[in-house]
Parts: sequence; C-alpha cells; structure tokens
Amino acid sequence: MAKSIDSKVVFMTTSPRTPEKMIPEIDLLAKNFSGKKWNVQTQVQFMQLLRNENFFHGSGENSPDFSARDRINRAPKSLGFITLSPAINLTPAGRKLISAKRTEEIFLRQLLKFQIPSPYHKSSEKAAKFFVKPYLEILRLVHKLGTLKFDELEIFGLQITDFRKFDEIVKKIEDFRKQRTTTAKKYKEFKQLYFYNELQEIYKEEIASGEFSTRESSTKTVKEFFNKKMSNMRDYADACVRYLRATGLVSISQLGKSLSIMPEKKADVEFILKTVKKEPVFIDNEQKYIEYLGNPEFPKLLTDDKNSLIEKLETALPHEKINKNLSVLELKEKLDDALLAKKNEIIRNQVAEIKDYKQYDDIQQIFDLIPKRNSDLSDVPLMFEWNTWRAMTMLDGGNIKANLKFDDFGNPMSTAQGNMADIVCNYDDFDLIVEVTTSSGQKQYEMEGEPVSRHLGKLKKETGRETYGLFIAPTINEACIAQFYMLYHTNISYYGGKSAIVPLPLNVFRKMVEDSFKADYTPNPSQVKAFFEYSKEIAKSSSNEQDWYRKITEKALDWLI
Repeated sequence: MAKSIDSKVVFMTTSPRTPEKMIPEIDLLAKNFSGKKWNVQTQVQFMQLLRNENFFHGSGENSPDFSARDRINRAPKSLGFITLSPAINLTPAGRKLISAKRTEEIFLRQLLKFQIPSPYHKSSEKAAKFFVKPYLEILRLVHKLGTLKFDELEIFGLQITDFRKFDEIVKKIEDFRKQRTTTAKKYKEFKQLYFYNELQEIYKEEIASGEFSTRESSTKTVKEFFNKKMSNMRDYADACVRYLRATGLVSISQLGKSLSIMPEKKADVEFILKTVKKEPVFIDNEQKYIEYLGNPEFPKLLTDDKNSLIEKLETALPHEKINKNLSVLELKEKLDDALLAKKNEIIRNQVAEIKDYKQYDDIQQIFDLIPKRNSDLSDVPLMFEWNTWRAMTMLDGGNIKANLKFDDFGNPMSTAQGNMADIVCNYDDFDLIVEVTTSSGQKQYEMEGEPVSRHLGKLKKETGRETYGLFIAPTINEACIAQFYMLYHTNISYYGGKSAIVPLPLNVFRKMVEDSFKADYTPNPSQVKAFFEYSKEIAKSSSNEQDWYRKITEKALDWLI
C-alpha cells in the first residue's frame, strides 16, 4: 500500500540515520521471517530478536510494532532492499547488500532509483506536485555548483520537488550567496530570516488558511509552524548527506559543512548525470517498480565499463601490468583491493603523524566544538568518535583501532556498527575499550550505559585477557555513574564477571591528553593500566558511587604523577 505524502518539500529516508546499520537488521529479518506476513505479530517478534543483538542500539519497548515498521518500512523498503507484501522477502539488491565486501556501489544504484511519486509514495492534495529522483538531483546540484553548503541543501535543495525546477533552485542559491556577501547582519540572523522567507512562500496556502498543525504536533502560531518545518528539513538534509556519503562519491568538510564531489569520482558522477534518466518510472505499476527497484545491476555505472575499470586500475597500480582478460567482476574486486591498500597506507601515515603529536592542536580544536550547541561540525557523533581515536592513539603506546568506517581517502565516514566498541586499544598484557557519546541525562544511561558493559564483556570472553572500559561524554549522567560503580562489585557472567569501567567527562579526558602532550616522555601502557587498577581499588574503599567518581576524576587530572 502506498504511503500518502503531505510534504511540500523533498523528504529523505531518515531511518536508520546511518545506511550501513540497516544491513545486519534486514539480514536478521530475512533469516527469521522470510515468507511470513509483515503484521503486528511478526513486527513485535522481530523487535524482540533485535533487542538481543549486539549491533542494536535502542529499546523499541514502548511500541515494538511501530519501532519495527519505522526501521524496515523506511529505508530498507523504500530503497528496494526488501519487500513486505504479500510476504517478507529480500530483493536481489538486498541479498547483494548483505553479502557485499564493499557497499558503496550498491547504495549508489538504489539511491539513484529512489523517486517521488512511486507506488510506495503517493502525493495527497496538500502535497507538492512531486516528479523527481531526489538523490540524483542533489548530486546534480553539488556537481553544478562545485560545493553545496549544508544550509543551502536544507533551505533550497529540498525544494527540488520536480526535476524541472532545477535551474530555479540554482538561481535561488546563487542569489543567497550574493546577498550573504553584502548583508550587514550576522550569518545566523541572515540565514534564519532567509529561511523564514522561503517557508513563507512554500507554505503560503497553509498560512493564508490558518492551518498550522503538523502531523507531528499541533502548532498554534506561524513561528511554531516554521520552527517545526525547519527541524524536519534539517533532519532530511542530514539524512541526505549521510546516504550520499555512503556512495563514496561525495565528501563533506567537517568544518563548514560543505558537500563536494570527490575529485577522483568526477568522471563517475558525470557519467551518471548523462545517462540516468531524470523522470520517475512505473509510478502506477507496483510490480514493475519493485522489479526495477530491486535490480542490483541497474542503473549502469561507469564502473561497469571494462575499459574504464582497466584505466582506473592502471592509475591505482602504475607498476603492475593489468590482465585485460579478467572479467568485469574480477577487475572490480582487484580495484577494490587496490583502493583498500591505498586507504590503509593513508591511515598508517596518519597514525605516524598522530603518534608524533603533530595533530595535537587540531585534536584539541575539534574537541572544543563537540559540546557546542549548533556546532559547526557536520556530524558531531562521528567526529567525537574519530577525534577520540586520534587522542587515544597519541596518548599512549598501544595498538588503537577505531571501528568507524573510513572512506577511500582516510576520512571518517560513519560511526561504528552497534555490535562492537567504538574504539579498541590493544596493549601487551591487557585491552581497553573506549565508548563515546554526546547524549546526556536519562537517555545517556538508557541508550549507552548497557552497551558499554556488553561490549566489554564480549571482548573479555573473546580474548581471555584483562580488559577495562573508558566511557567519555561531555557530561556524565548520575545513573551511569551508579551503574558502572555497581559493576565493580557485581559478578555478572553475561558481562564476563566484574567490570572495570571509568566514566569521564570530556574536559577531564582532554586534561589527560594535554598532560601526555606536555610530558617529556611518551606515557607507556603500564601507566594506563595503573589508572584503571586504581579505579578498582578505590571502588572497594569508597562509601558510595559519588565518592568513587570524585576520586577517579581527581586521579585522572593527575594521571601521570
């Protein structure tokens, strides 16, 4: 059944926020429910299974059937990885996604086919007159302008409800840029006013009729209505960036939030813009649309061309004679291996620089931006995780592995999947996991507290080695302090026995990094171990969790003494 759309702007697939996270979820769904009806019963059963998986962050307890629909009906179904009617089944594209070593090309093909309207998405009378493949047009917009700011995507890019409006939107962005250079207003004020004016035009009929209520909430004033729409559009723009990045075609500058085409991928993008048709297809034919959407070989890409692949390989491997008799698939695999080797070399060079403290100032500058409201960073959780990996690499002499995903050029691309710790530090005779979060309050405890314990227990069981945990957040919630303190005293087999996890606010961790930088020697693993062993000893003698937390925080501030 098609979903009725009321939107006046382009919407994107917002669940899951990180596209790679749908892979283990649709795999779980297919393995346990293929051929079954997608109804309340199977939706609840699916969430029950999902909650027990290491890769799942969340609860889905309040309304498990709704949570299941939210996770599966959005991106997995809309992008053609799974069908839910008449029964649950992976499409050929879904099967390929689950088994693929590299997912960039698979995501790219599916995003290029996503369209509005479709048999899955029908416009109501209130909605814009949609006739667009949104990701294709946003890619065209980035290519046309050279760079596209996040704010420009949010305010103007989402107005491409019909591909025939493309030139109009380009003109709007160019006017915005001109006025930005001449205005006397601060940028934040200028942008807000400009955004309001655009919304005034987009929703002029609703304003004229006084219909301010939204699907999400009842709004009573124009300002409340606009603020809600701005929030929605920010979410859509954020999702658009995340999903486009998953294709490997675009990069985003973390400072300034500016999208651009990867220089090495320019030819690939130009091929797409020349060959992929702009018009939506099979709008009223669900069966043909499902076949088209689920086809993992369509549309054709430049990487499907044998001569192009050989040319890319000759560039990537200049000292190797390329066997031109290899099949397209074999050439793709060879190119993937070459790109992986290049990426690993880039990261090794980065690590060498970090260990020489050459990136210290940059690390501290990025940490400055993490707690800020409306940060200039494009993806705060990702940058927090990546920057903490850099800090841990610099801080001591261990083998520090970040479980986030890097692009082909060594830039952070997406956060770690939920089945593993954010960062794993291997030392001679012990291990350390590091988890970071930007969440605070009760949500921090509910969403992050338990996974830290679980990831620690998982690693302890796998290695049989002494393992500690470090939990870092801008502020530490009292419930998390209580939980971690309790685990020092409680022998829980599921977590591998008693657990030594130290929660630290970001400012204290930064002081530890600063002390390491200022020391006239490189801290060694024994000093790292001594800090966590101290936390265990103090837990035995402390009167309560707050007493323990105060003492370990004081110790962290002078951890090298």
